[in-house]
Amino acid sequence: MMIVGAITRLSGSGLSMVEWRPLIGALPPLGEAEWNRVFDLYKQSPEFQKKNFWMELDDFKYIFFWEWFHRLFGRLIGIIYSLPFLFFFIKGWIPKGYKLKLFGLFLLGGSQGLMGWYMVQSGLIDNPAVSHYRLAAHLSLAFLIYGLMLWLGLKFRTINKQITNMPDKALQLHGIITLIMLCVTIIWGAFVAGLDAGLVYTDSFPKMGDTWIPEEMWFHKPYWLNMFESHAGVQFTHRWIAMLTFVVILSYTLHAQIKKREEWSFKLVSLIACIQVILGILTLLYSVPLSLGTLHQAGAISLFTLLIVTLSRLNNHVFEAAPLSSSD
Repeated sequence: MMIVGAITRLSGSGLSMVEWRPLIGALPPLGEAEWNRVFDLYKQSPEFQKKNFWMELDDFKYIFFWEWFHRLFGRLIGIIYSLPFLFFFIKGWIPKGYKLKLFGLFLLGGSQGLMGWYMVQSGLIDNPAVSHYRLAAHLSLAFLIYGLMLWLGLKFRTINKQITNMPDKALQLHGIITLIMLCVTIIWGAFVAGLDAGLVYTDSFPKMGDTWIPEEMWFHKPYWLNMFESHAGVQFTHRWIAMLTFVVILSYTLHAQIKKREEWSFKLVSLIACIQVILGILTLLYSVPLSLGTLHQAGAISLFTLLIVTLSRLNNHVFEAAPLSSSD
């Protein structure tokens, strides 16, 4: 779903559907008259009037597909999650202590749909671009939902076992700090995407042009606002937070190696981190093509996944079998 969202963003499709119909919107336009209706609605949007005024109906169909598919995929996730949840709830098959957690995830999924529409609305008023703050909130909520689902899924694998050893608190704290750093990097990546800040200074790395710190980074006052608002400032911040995060990830995997952690997830983190840095640099130097931009987001998801897996391993150090229990 997050990869489809990246394609939707990078292909410029996010503002192609200017109406939100939670139920009947699952169906695409089924005839020429309906296609003309949704195209006429799009023609009234600022994106068409200021940016895509050259488009014909066939051009519009391409960008419409990705936004429609993104929304359809979200609806399918809601169905695939909610129907089994309801069935397990009625049958009494949900383990003790997990009903509220699973219901909370359902509510978060619903709020993500609302957040998506709230984000789209910001690009339908005057400026044909969504708010980069709302885009970052939409992506952050996606990572939160995915992270919680992954964590609970890993918990279910060990629900009928008991911890016999205490986890390594120092390594666990190191992993939490690493995960936080990655999340901050991802948020600034969303700022870059929302502002199209990846399209400036595409000819050099690690310098930005001929300097390490671009002059226009200080355009806004107070100066710290440039880290959030100016194209050069947002890209500069994302670059160096990413490099700092890369160092922290390498230190985490080295720490795990010193502590004799032999699980595959610890070893894979540093490899994926190296690939992600290379993807980020190539994405910049090639002016954010759809393929590299999508792979870069997939790399962020992979790193996020691996860090949660390693933290789960640290949280559940050694196990023994225990009696099965699914009562609440």
